[in-house]
Amino acid sequence: MVFSLFKRKKKNQKPESIHTHYYPLKVKEVVNVTADAISIIFEQPDPPIAYKSGQFLSVIAEIDGKEVRRSYSLFTSPFVDKDLGVTVKRVEGGLMSNYLNDHVKTGDTLMVMQPMGNFTSEYNKDNKRHVIMFGGGSGITPLMSIIKSMLHEEPESIVSLLYANRNIDSIIFKDALEKLQNIFEGRFHVIHILDDAPMNWQGPSGLLNHEMLEKLFERIPDWGIEKSTFIMCGPEGMINNVQELLEERHIPKEKIFRESFVAGIMNKPEPVATDEIVARMVSVVYDGEEHTFEVKPKNTILETALYNDIDLPFSCQSGLCTACRCRLVSGKIKMDEEEGLSESEINQGYVLICVGHPLTDDVKLEVG
Repeated sequence: MVFSLFKRKKKNQKPESIHTHYYPLKVKEVVNVTADAISIIFEQPDPPIAYKSGQFLSVIAEIDGKEVRRSYSLFTSPFVDKDLGVTVKRVEGGLMSNYLNDHVKTGDTLMVMQPMGNFTSEYNKDNKRHVIMFGGGSGITPLMSIIKSMLHEEPESIVSLLYANRNIDSIIFKDALEKLQNIFEGRFHVIHILDDAPMNWQGPSGLLNHEMLEKLFERIPDWGIEKSTFIMCGPEGMINNVQELLEERHIPKEKIFRESFVAGIMNKPEPVATDEIVARMVSVVYDGEEHTFEVKPKNTILETALYNDIDLPFSCQSGLCTACRCRLVSGKIKMDEEEGLSESEINQGYVLICVGHPLTDDVKLEVG
């Protein structure tokens, strides 16, 4: 089975070329990690695809005659693993997640976009720090990538992971996490929290709420705020609870990192109502070509570009994955959602056109 993406084309017209940011990757192995999740291992092409721990791949497939794109975090480490791997958990009503779980197999070729995302870290063998992680469900995926890189690249650093799941059978990477604990004893410690624990369970059980977090904090080594970093990835409720506790403990914001794009599917935010959003002309420079088109008030810049057969990169269409990131050369735009961009990117003039609306008549954007 081969899923492919080419430039949008007229009926019966053969594709001519693939943009450099798309890769056809061969599936080396499909592993059932839980009853409702699989890991897809891709063979690295030649030359290999460069990526950072914590980034994601956007998978593209044609399902029921419609092109679908969803982003899935890489659980592999560029320092440890030869191949690339993503984990896909079934989502109720999830078009792509269910399709991949039901159909993808060894030998297939999937089209993906180049790795993206800012949920990353730089590593240095001289670093000596304590990284405290909070994960929930499939939010473990990017954390797994970071854990492996951290333990491999920073021999003086330690990692503590608080990982919440529904029950023992839903723990993704359960055996791999246990193996890492044994290999890196004293440097890597996992605390599993189960909402529905079995009778013989000796660990914490129940929701990862404020009271439980307070107790669990007492079990984490205290290296002091200066040497500690806090990162989280999981359901919004869990992230909010952790954020609240860290604020109560006066943890500086620059020490806290979070990833919201977890499940590979997001609801698109409603457009922000404002009198300034009217029909305006927009110019987009992509692959050396400049495209000019009118954007209606109820449409985003990306929606309009795709409608006009301009094959711009995109994935989540929710303002979180940054696949559609552009640099604003001139003019002003309004974004319905800014969470996907870092403060540094915003200061450099980057915008997300999947949630972007032009506010002036001189909007010019550069892709890439």
